[in-house]
Amino acid sequence: MVAVALLVALPANANGYDTNWYYEVDKKSVWQGDLTARLKAIEGVFEGQLGVYVQNLVSGEAYSWRADDPWYLASLIKIPVAAQVLAERQAGRLSLDERLTLTRSDFVDGAGPTNWHDPGTPISIRYLMEQMITVSDNTATDMLIDRVGLEAVNQRAHVMIAASGGNPGEIGPISKLVGVRQGVYGELHPDARELGGMDFIALRQHPVSQRGQALARTLGVSMESFTQPDYDHAFDAYEATGENVGTLSAFGDLLASLHPVQQRGAMGDLDDEQRQTLLAVMQRTSSGKRRLKAGLGSGISFAHKTGTQQRRSCDAGIAERANAETATQGPWVIVTCTRGPEAVSAHERALASVGEALRYSGALGKPW
Repeated sequence: MVAVALLVALPANANGYDTNWYYEVDKKSVWQGDLTARLKAIEGVFEGQLGVYVQNLVSGEAYSWRADDPWYLASLIKIPVAAQVLAERQAGRLSLDERLTLTRSDFVDGAGPTNWHDPGTPISIRYLMEQMITVSDNTATDMLIDRVGLEAVNQRAHVMIAASGGNPGEIGPISKLVGVRQGVYGELHPDARELGGMDFIALRQHPVSQRGQALARTLGVSMESFTQPDYDHAFDAYEATGENVGTLSAFGDLLASLHPVQQRGAMGDLDDEQRQTLLAVMQRTSSGKRRLKAGLGSGISFAHKTGTQQRRSCDAGIAERANAETATQGPWVIVTCTRGPEAVSAHERALASVGEALRYSGALGKPW
């Protein structure tokens, strides 16, 4: 009787029973099991943790590997900053040719050429946005946040996530980059929250293992007064505050709002011109060449943004396959983050391996 009941429950078509009915019911394809096995193997070599979220923007099928856990998003938060800049442009409240004057208080440590300019230099918003996305320029980012407002940036992130049907509550508050430094060093000693960008540039000159001593000298305090034993623990404590932290699935929803294949009428209220402008800048990203792009291969174009912080790295964007002919051939949102070893090179190898796993598992259509 049980066997009969099960047979009756199975969906059938004109040619008999469909052996793949359960994949259709669960919106899961055969490649998902293969991808899971590959990610487990990558983690074994990496000796850290991976977070991976993939969604086919045509079919809606999604894959999650720890994607609903909280992850430090690092410089991925620069995408909603750029989106808010473009929303202001769309509303006629700024022009990309508008120039912002660089001041000494704007300087933040990190990558990018904005710090090469002298204080007092007028720099166009177009240039700042290009550097913020393509080489992850921190000083450019904070200048743009000051121009459009941090509250507006956070609201933009929420609108973008909601536009794709996601939960805006799954992403924590976005902060300025100098705020990240104040937050991390402030976990070592509360007085560090009063330091400015130039102080953090000076601290960055020291190896991570010596930054505690350097901070103590800067503040004129003893290390015995620190509330965390070292920089690693301080960063963990800062991450626990939830700033710049979110689920990879929510960030995937944020990215999905940028692609014109989304036909729901709500694109986070950015028009097609602004979305295409941002995607074009993301296509020019030059950081992260050894990450997902290295594994995805030349058959995929990837408009993306990278992020790097202490023992943490990310790479996320929208992938499209050349000459795609079917829904199984994308486009796809891909969001990946890692945490674990200290060496950035180890994270990059793991992310490149994730790219290969996506490619050869069939997650991005038939392997090529």
